[in-house]
Amino acid sequence: MSLTGAQKPQQARPTAKLSPEAEKLQTRLCRQVGQAIADYSMIEDGDKVMVCLSGGKDSYGLLDILLTLQKRAPIRFDLVAVNLDQKQPGFPVHLLPDYLTSLGVAFHIETRDTYSIVKRMIPEGETTCSLCSRLRRGILYRVASELGATKIALGHHRDDIVETLFLNMFYGGRLQAMPPKFRTKDGRHVVIRPLASVPETDLARYAELREFPIIPCDLCGSQENLKRKALKAWLRDSEQRFPDSTENIFAALGNVIPPRLLDRTLYDFSSLQGTSKPDGNGTAADEEEDRDDLPF
Repeated sequence: MSLTGAQKPQQARPTAKLSPEAEKLQTRLCRQVGQAIADYSMIEDGDKVMVCLSGGKDSYGLLDILLTLQKRAPIRFDLVAVNLDQKQPGFPVHLLPDYLTSLGVAFHIETRDTYSIVKRMIPEGETTCSLCSRLRRGILYRVASELGATKIALGHHRDDIVETLFLNMFYGGRLQAMPPKFRTKDGRHVVIRPLASVPETDLARYAELREFPIIPCDLCGSQENLKRKALKAWLRDSEQRFPDSTENIFAALGNVIPPRLLDRTLYDFSSLQGTSKPDGNGTAADEEEDRDDLPF
């Protein structure tokens, strides 16, 4: 579906008046997203941002907040919503086009039957996420080139980032999460995550208040044995036992101290030698390791 006629408006139409709770939550989300955009230079003047819209609460929230910021930002940038119709059974093909047309948002629907490919190649009972995401990523990168998008915006939020950190630790043996901004391997695209610091609970509540027409995923969303689902439950339990733990873990990702880790590529441990004079690093950090009043 090309960006022609009603699908390429000059400006998004105004949305219905928000309730006091929705307006308050929108203000907080705009502040968090705006700060993330500024901190990581996600959007610049003249950018064309391709917003990947799955039909879930996170991508709806992302589009909604970016549309709001677009009206307020001191810079000019364009938005185009892109949905990949993967031909899942029962997928409501008219829902997103009707919704986006009602908003007056430029959009593109890409139709590719990745559902059949995934079902054919992945044995029944095994998780489909890895193959599905690779297929989806390749298609969206191609579409971004065709549309002339300078940035690709994904709807991953704070909880996604923390969950990915623990997935990599538990199952991959590495400290790795989701960066708020990165360049693709071929160097052709810059991918951004404007919701990086937004809690999932806020997005869920905002979706309820805004009455987004949610489309459930019948491929990966229907699987009950996903590692991420189990990890999400574990983190939810940890949050009950240790309030603010998710927020603190997220903050730790931006407060890394390489000398207190074990990666020899990040810190030259071999050159450390004892001296008779302080070398500037001091021993305070070593002494702190013995304290029993640290947060964890």
